[in-house]
Order: sequence, then C-alpha cells, then structure tokens
Amino acid sequence: MRAVIRHIAFAGAASLFCAGGATAQAVTPEDIFAIGERPTLNFYGAAGGIDTPSGEAMPDGQFAVGISSFGGITRTTLSFQATPRMSFSFRYAGIQDWNSAGFETYRDRSFDFRFLVNRESRFLPAVTVGLQDFAGTGIYAGEYIAATKTFEGTRLPGRIKLTGGLGWGRLGSVAGVSANRPSFVPGADGGKPAYDQWFRGKAAPFAALEWQVNDRLGLKAEYSSDAYVAESVDRDVFTRKSRFNFGAEYQASDRIRLGAYYLYGSEFGVNMQVQLNPKQPISPLKITPAAPIALRPSRAAQPQAWTTSWASNPAAPKVLRDALIPAMEAEGLTLTELKLEASTAEVRFRNDRYGATTVAVGRAARILAQSLPPSVETFRLVPVVNNLAQSAVVIKRSSLERLEFAPDAPRSLLSATRFDEASPKLIGGVRNDALYPDFAWSISPYVSTSYFDPDEPVRIDGGIKLDASFKPAPGWVIAGQLRHRLAGNISDSVRDSNSVLPRVRTDGLRYAQAADTVLQKLYVSKQWKGSDDIYARVSAGYFERMFGGVSAEVLWKPVTSRLALGVEANYVKQRDFDGRLGFQDYSVATGHVSAYYEFGDGYQGQLDVGRYLAGDVGATVTLSREFANGWRVGGFFTLTDVSSEEFGEGSFDKGINLTIPVSWFIGTPGKRTLSTSIRPIQRDGGARLSVPGRLYDQVRSGHKRGLSEQWSGIWE
Repeated sequence: MRAVIRHIAFAGAASLFCAGGATAQAVTPEDIFAIGERPTLNFYGAAGGIDTPSGEAMPDGQFAVGISSFGGITRTTLSFQATPRMSFSFRYAGIQDWNSAGFETYRDRSFDFRFLVNRESRFLPAVTVGLQDFAGTGIYAGEYIAATKTFEGTRLPGRIKLTGGLGWGRLGSVAGVSANRPSFVPGADGGKPAYDQWFRGKAAPFAALEWQVNDRLGLKAEYSSDAYVAESVDRDVFTRKSRFNFGAEYQASDRIRLGAYYLYGSEFGVNMQVQLNPKQPISPLKITPAAPIALRPSRAAQPQAWTTSWASNPAAPKVLRDALIPAMEAEGLTLTELKLEASTAEVRFRNDRYGATTVAVGRAARILAQSLPPSVETFRLVPVVNNLAQSAVVIKRSSLERLEFAPDAPRSLLSATRFDEASPKLIGGVRNDALYPDFAWSISPYVSTSYFDPDEPVRIDGGIKLDASFKPAPGWVIAGQLRHRLAGNISDSVRDSNSVLPRVRTDGLRYAQAADTVLQKLYVSKQWKGSDDIYARVSAGYFERMFGGVSAEVLWKPVTSRLALGVEANYVKQRDFDGRLGFQDYSVATGHVSAYYEFGDGYQGQLDVGRYLAGDVGATVTLSREFANGWRVGGFFTLTDVSSEEFGEGSFDKGINLTIPVSWFIGTPGKRTLSTSIRPIQRDGGARLSVPGRLYDQVRSGHKRGLSEQWSGIWE
C-alpha cells in the first residue's frame, strides 16, 4: 500500500501542475456538449473503454492526465492530442511483486502513439490505429485497430458507444503469442522502438460498450483481449479469472471524471481522468477594455489640424515622447525610443504585461492614435525584447480608424498590415533616458522536482530564492540567483550514478546533497542586433547549477521567414558540488548548429547538431505546438555517437516539454509561465548546457508568423 501511495504522489504532482483549480468547477449546460463530444479515457490514459482502446480521438489540442489503479498496478499517463489525428502518451506505471530485484514496486515508463484513420460520420465509425508502449521496456507493448460508433436517439436515454477491434502483442494475448513475434526480455535497457514486434503474432478481438446515461453518470462494460500473462501467470501480481470488465463513471466537473470498476473477475479498480484544453482556460483572461481608436478631425472641415509645421520644431520629439511614456506605462508598456516625421512615427517599446505580443502592439497603436498629430498616418510599431528589436509592424492610422468595428476586423487589419525588418539602431530617434541603469531584485519561494526514482516516483525540494539583475546599458545584464533549501527529500536518494560517461548530469544527487545554500547562477551577458536579420549574444559566468564558462551565439532570422539558423559555441567547466565559486577538473567545448522552422498553426520544429556536455556528438530533434495563449507542448529526442549500452537505461535521451502561462489559471494578463521537462530517465549522453537568454524564443514572438498566430489580440 505504501508503494501505491508513493506512486500516486507522482500522479498528484502531475495532475495538480496541469489542472490547477479544475476540481472546483461544476458542469454547466455549455460544458455538457463539450463533455459528450470528447471520449472518456481507459486505464492506460488514452481514449477507450476500461482497459481497452477505442477508435475515437480527443479534441484537437486536448491534454489529459489519467490515473488508474487495480490489482497492484498503478498507471499515470500524460496524453496530448498533438494534431486532429495524431496523439501521443507518456506513461509511468508501478507494478507490485513484479520482480525480485529489491523493489517493493517495479517502475516502468512507456510511450504510445495513436492515429485517427477515419472520423465518425453518419454511417461510418471512428477508426484508430495505435501503438502501445512502442518505445519502452515492452511490458505493455501492443498494437491495435479499433472502431467506435455512437448511437443517439434510441429508446434508452443518453448516448451509447460501441467499440470493436483487434489487438496484437499483449492486446492479443488471449489467443497466445506466436513464435514470430519477438518477446520482451526483462532487464533490457528499453527506450528503443520495437519495430520487429509491431502487428506481428496472433491477433485477438476486443469489444466495449459505453452508455452515458445522463450528464454525469456513465456505465461501461468490455471484453478484454489482454490475458495479463506476465502478471497473472508468470508472476503473482494478481489473479485473472475473467475476460470481462465492468465500471461506472461520474463526471465530477467539466474537466474531471471519476470511475470505479470490477476487472477480470477478481479485482476492484479506480480511475481519475483530467482533461484540459489549452484553448479553454480555467479562468478566462480578463483584460481591461482598450480605449476606442481616437478619430482624427476631418481634413476638409479642419485643415489647420493637419498641418505638418510641428515636425520642424526640434523640441517636438521630446515633448511627444514625454507624453507617450506615462500613457504607455498605464497599459503595461515601456517606451524605449521614438522617431517622428511629419507623416510617420516609429515607436520602440517593451511589453511588460501581456503574454501575446499582438495585444501589446494593438495597445501601442491606440496610444499613438490618441497622442500624435493628425498628419502622422503611418505607425511603425517595434516590440523590443532585451535590446533586440524584433520587427516593425507597419499599420496605417486610417486602417485602424476604418476597421475597428468591421465585421472581420482582425483579418481585415492583418491584410492591411506590413511586417518589415527593424534596423539594429533607430537613427534620429529620442531615447527614454530613465531606463538605464536599472537594478531589480526579488525574493520568492522555489520548488525543485526530481522524477522517476524507483524508491520515490517524485521528490521535491522547496525553499526561498533571491534573484537580482543589473542592467547598466541597453543589451547588458548582470544577473544571479541564490537559493536556500528549507525542506525536501531530493538529497535522501541513495541511488548514485553508474554512468560510464563523464557524469555531467547523473551526479545531480551529489549536488543536491552537498549544500542547502547555493549560488544557482551568476553571469554577465551582452546581446545585440548585428544587422536587420542577425542577432547575437555573448555570456560568461555560472550558467547553471553544474556548469559555468563562456558562451556565444549568433542567430539569423528574417522577419517574414519560416526558417531561422543559429550557431552556439561554449567552453565550460564543471562546478564544485557545494554550489560556490569553485570548479572541478572536467571541462568541455560544446556547441551546436541549429535550424528552426515554423510549419504554421503553432507547429514548430528544431534541429540541433553538435557536441554535448559529455563530449558525445549527435543531434536533437524537437517538435512542439504553441497555442495563441502561450501554452506550449513538445517532445524531443537526441541521438549521439554514444551506444545504447554506454548510455544505459533508456538507450537515448528523450522527453516532453510543457509550458503553461500563469494567466491561463488566474485570468489576469501576465508573462509568467510554469515550465517543466519530463524525461523518462536523465543520463549523461545527449546532455546539453543550459544557458540563460538563448535568442530564438526571444526573437520569434515578434516576427510575422508569431504575431499572425495571435493576431486576434490586436483589438483587445
């Protein structure tokens, strides 16, 4: 029981991070339709019956956490509907009495992939092909084809779903596994796709019935094709007596569903399903309504108001700058530079409040329309991030006046907007002289997590941190962070590294055990724009807890291009365990050539090729999806010249990145985010240096495609 509780602790951490305050919400009439349209989850955290898959797909962009337990088996699954047809899952399972290697509960990690072949229509069912545990140890490995049809308007109330399918691997084990399907070998490192097993061996049928009785109550029954040979025949995990499973589920809120079940004729089980959609925030964003666009007087009626004589007054730029500064500050913007001509104004500004850069651009445009003389027709709005001018968003003032209340105002304004390169320096402009030097500091709590220790699924440290930064001039920053741990159990682990590679990451336990008060980072950095398309950065200092040194980066990113290219070079030494100023003997030159590509609709790809911290050479592939409100979900894998045997458990580095804006939870605008990276196993192969201030993410949000994907915010 204690092992199950420890495993559920990991599940709770995952669901709390993802769901926030979802449990307090009741089902509303508006939610009922959405709940009915999305599938329920099975014990594997994917669309399905109880322990079998279905042919459905979750709504596009849906993010789900499934937590299930029965017969000494507890599974926690994170699932993401990455595209309308493709979904991916990462699972962490705990199985009691699995082996005799000294574990009370055996821990297993696995990945799933599903593809929706056909959407349900009036006559045809939804059909899905899936790979279960395609890149893990193979304990849950199986493949399936499932079809689901929904029936409504029958004599029974509610909605009925029927699913039928064929399963291979363990999903075909009631028929026995034939010799031509290679078997799972316990103790293998895992992590590699088992291509030679897919859809091989005998297939067995499965079926499921789901009856959604009313808005809250659902009933399920199924015929399972999983014989649980490894658990009930080869081992004594539980006793399987039947192929039938039965259950009842209760929709506790629009995001949470709870279930209780009787499985395989011998076991009772429970399941909690948390389904979130990035497009549907827990608290809808509440932004103070923007002032209407100030209309200019008629040129025919008041020609004197349109005079351009003001432009010849040398004091005019400073007078207007001083008027714009407080007006922009009231909207969460900071004016950095202003250049004025008789018919054109270029304003460069920082966005200190809004997660979407387009909202900041729209607010800046309104302020200029309110404050500048009528003769100024063209606005060049340049968002600036840490001294990097992103792009010039060129909007005609007359377009703002004409389109504000148009039926399709965002699209109409986008078609009338131009995106230009922003020059490295604004020649002839006036600066906001009050910005530098700038010193800032804060004290706040911190939480540090460590996942997948076999003894404790999740370990947590908590304490306080002091952050401080000094900016003496544009582009320069001296920053650091001091941490003091108050409580936690990361250092309680007894599992020291067994790596045969330089221990650039697997000595993390020794760093955690060495000291409670540490200098997390302390560095100086300079970044600037070298030309219209070129951005650059140089940094030196203690970049992260384990490494410090020098770093340089150059990025080529045209404003309207989908493609960006970058080069980064670093020379670093490993820091002492005590978190002070000293270094160890290990040093390495590391760096990468990177290519970034925007596929559209928020999908992005990144390829990094180079040398990693352990001296291995290879490449990292990252695919991610970013939503208009700042949610970002992605996955990555790294392959290097380190063999799977040298790498150790997991065979190669891979994982999931997740970023959620805090505004999604609390409903007020802000730029803070919660981010985490989940790796099935952290080893030394494929380990990359963590450097503050990498350029691409700073630049992209203010370029054409980053702005276009959030363009609806221009009128907010």
